[in-house]
Amino acid sequence: MARIAVIGAGMGALAAAARLAVAGHRVVVYERAATYGGSVGVVERDGFVFDTGPGLLPLPAVYRDLFVKTGKEPLEKCVDLVQVDPASHHVFADGTEVSLPNASRAGVVSALDAALGVGEGERWGEFLVRAREAWDRTRRPLLEEPLWPNWQVLADRDPYPPVKQRRLLRTRVATTLAEVGAWELRDPRLAVLLESQALAYGLDPRVTPAAATVLPYMEHAFGTWYVRGGLRELARAVYERCLARRVDFRFDTAVERIVDKDGRAAGLELADGTIEEADFVVAGVAPGMLEGLTSGTALHGDTEVPPQRGLPSRLTVHLALRGGRPEGVAHRTVVHAADREAELHALFGDRPARTASPGSGLPAAPTVTVLRPGDPALVPDDDHEAVTLSVTVPSGVAPAEDDVERVLTAAGRAIPGLRERLLWHEVRTPLDIAEATGADGGAVPAPALAAAGGRLLHPSNSSRLPGLFTVGGWAHPGGGLAHAGMSGALVAGLIVEGPDFQGSQ
Repeated sequence: MARIAVIGAGMGALAAAARLAVAGHRVVVYERAATYGGSVGVVERDGFVFDTGPGLLPLPAVYRDLFVKTGKEPLEKCVDLVQVDPASHHVFADGTEVSLPNASRAGVVSALDAALGVGEGERWGEFLVRAREAWDRTRRPLLEEPLWPNWQVLADRDPYPPVKQRRLLRTRVATTLAEVGAWELRDPRLAVLLESQALAYGLDPRVTPAAATVLPYMEHAFGTWYVRGGLRELARAVYERCLARRVDFRFDTAVERIVDKDGRAAGLELADGTIEEADFVVAGVAPGMLEGLTSGTALHGDTEVPPQRGLPSRLTVHLALRGGRPEGVAHRTVVHAADREAELHALFGDRPARTASPGSGLPAAPTVTVLRPGDPALVPDDDHEAVTLSVTVPSGVAPAEDDVERVLTAAGRAIPGLRERLLWHEVRTPLDIAEATGADGGAVPAPALAAAGGRLLHPSNSSRLPGLFTVGGWAHPGGGLAHAGMSGALVAGLIVEGPDFQGSQ
């Protein structure tokens, strides 16, 4: 039985802790905050309840596997998991609207044909077939296996099979997400539909590789899910599974540094000077915090994937509304920007050859995701509604009240009478995210993606310091609830089975 110290109680760290404990190890989690969950938080006021992090769950199989492997009760016995249908409703700049059924190719094709014109749905369906090929090529190495030592193979090769475009005497192929939208999907609304998937993860579609087509494919193939009571209920269930496996939690406990003994991670020094010995250390913290804990120790060499820097963040606005949620309203509505190019320029700046420089803030009419769960557990009574708005914004900024007003104005296109119904609103900025997660500027990591020279990969779960492993959204396979959960499975496998571990089965 090994002694394992886990820094942080985010979802990836909790997943690793539960798996390591069930393997017979003594696991202690040290969390500087007063509670668990990391970015999966909650805010309550006047009988209203809001998730402060993700509002929907992709790939629930990741957490189903976690619960199967760590106890007798399956996930569905611990949370009320429901499939959202429609998966999303979209309001385009020209006023066109469409609802996309959950995990139904035929339904999506039919809906797009009806809303955008005959043939547009089939074009999207053919695109999904190509996106599936990219998914099949990268699913194992980018989600279910430790990062390959020869990760350059993933960095140099784009798995998406683009359609060759004949243009005069030349043949061109799409290499970026924006080019896939413009050249293969053609209809600007389909292009916006595709690009919005990347934008939601803080990615600039103008420079994001075509490999990112796996993002809409994942949602289409595996559906979109909600946990009744909010996604915080999922964090609670994983935390309680850890307790059932006798994981020890030390909340309000800051870690000062990772103890390095004879060139190996050997424990932790806490803020009060206490030394906690350990055979392995699992760090579920952002890159800047990890560097501070290792006193400048080089965790990644020149030939390894470096931590990502300067990623965007999110602005979230929680709304308490008079009146119940109307019948038939979609759980998630995406109100697309009036001017996509202006939005991308505001967020990412001008487009250079390989990567985008940071922009200055919000455009006049940003893309807004509107979540309306219609969950009785989130409101004081049936005569009120809890709504969450989210917008991708640069990290490190404190949006002004004018920015919030723009978000509310955009959301009004999805919620008739919003201003008249509004009781109050609470704003969560990138600085609030930074305070909760420790990420520089409140940056939010995206899932790992192939191609692009490796700049969209995340560092390996094992580090150059023996005995130290990294977990969570800032480590392989990257951000998002499903990917964070998989990072926990990979770290547990590397510790239990050793460096020969080949991945989740």
